Amino acid sequence: MSKMLKQAQEMQKRMETVQNELGEIVIDADSGGGMVNVKINGNLELQELSIQDEVLKEDREMIEDLVISAVNKGITMAQAKSKEKMESVTGGMLSGLNIPGM
Repeated sequence: MSKMLKQAQEMQKRMETVQNELGEIVIDADSGGGMVNVKINGNLELQELSIQDEVLKEDREMIEDLVISAVNKGITMAQAKSKEKMESVTGGMLSGLNIPGM
């Protein structure tokens, strides 16, 4: 029993380390063929948003769609990277759990 507890504690420490590392991972995503670029970290925080000047001449709705598309793409990529990192620590034990942000 104490062996299992020790293993659980070790896994918890490794998971905390990975969670800290996620803040340092930066995912680049774009939409509109690179007209809108975003950088999102592994904690799903938007770090940068870049819109090319030519896009700003377009109508508001198109710009909004491009931004939403780039952000959603970045979030999806960051979630996949997060899941991959966490599964490397847990050996896939959490793969059946759907934990938001993981």
